Amino acid sequence: MKSGWNIVLTFTLLVAVGLGCKSGATTPANTPDRPAELVSSSSPAAPPEIAGSYNVVGTNPNGSPYKGTLEVIKHGDVYQFRWTAGGQYDGVGVTNGNVVAVAFANGPDGKGCGVVDYAIAPDGTLAGRWGYWGVDESGTENATRTSGSGLAGVYDATGSNPDGKPYKGTMSVVAEGTGYKFVWSNGAQGFGVKQGNNVAVGIGGARCAFVSYQIKSDGTLEGIWGGYGTSNTGTEKATKK
Repeated sequence: MKSGWNIVLTFTLLVAVGLGCKSGATTPANTPDRPAELVSSSSPAAPPEIAGSYNVVGTNPNGSPYKGTLEVIKHGDVYQFRWTAGGQYDGVGVTNGNVVAVAFANGPDGKGCGVVDYAIAPDGTLAGRWGYWGVDESGTENATRTSGSGLAGVYDATGSNPDGKPYKGTMSVVAEGTGYKFVWSNGAQGFGVKQGNNVAVGIGGARCAFVSYQIKSDGTLEGIWGGYGTSNTGTEKATKK
């Protein structure tokens, strides 16, 4: 098992994630403001800590079943996900409320994969957290739609890199298959799936897949997953041992 993450990445403007069948400094000081309409007098209970060992059962996008195990390891602001389920898969996850979004790849490491998870406000504003495999700190990003409707459209985006340095740029979102294609003005591309008021996006091209889990009150992870440009998705339930 990998004992640490020895990858050093240089982040530029708008670094911001996509899998085949299933067979990772300091925290930035600037975090997204919560829209006023989302603030209530009583804050919901924080989701349980997700680090630990799990048994998993799921279905591939073609409907075939699988089962295996999952290790979730905390690395600073992010989590390393390592599956053994008909093969080995490794990825990086970020939490955003009661959702954890993960980008992963085949093999013993997920180098090159990243993930961003956005909470969608009633006015369409996106408030997100993102991370890259091999980097222990997460970044933040807020995006305001300037044209389009629903989730699809063009956005102005501002954010904070893991080292705290701010950035800004634009982002376009286009419906594709059962999900959405994201393209940032620095050339990064991702693909993700919307569930309710949340959208989880995998970055890193065709070799990187994504999964979006709901964190249940008992610590169970229930998710959907797929690959870049996927027209079908799989499901997965992970139960702590």
